[in-house]
Amino acid sequence: MNYRLYAAEAACGTNVAGASTFADATEVRLFNNSNANQLVTVANAADVTLGTMTLADGEVTFIMKDPTDQIFAAAATVLGTPVKYS
Repeated sequence: MNYRLYAAEAACGTNVAGASTFADATEVRLFNNSNANQLVTVANAADVTLGTMTLADGEVTFIMKDPTDQIFAAAATVLGTPVKYS
């Protein structure tokens, strides 16, 4: 899988008030940089939860979302990077 980075990696906020759109990205790479599973939440612009998932310790995954959707996690050890597949 090839993808292009288009902004810096950043820690996820830990609640909806600290959530990020990751530069209005439609695809975000997430990495759980901890030794514990972490819950990841995607919310819309109105702060309504659209879905959640558990990211295992050390796991990397990619989430597709709308540009205004925001992501936060149970711990700031979950790092996100906006990407585009190429």
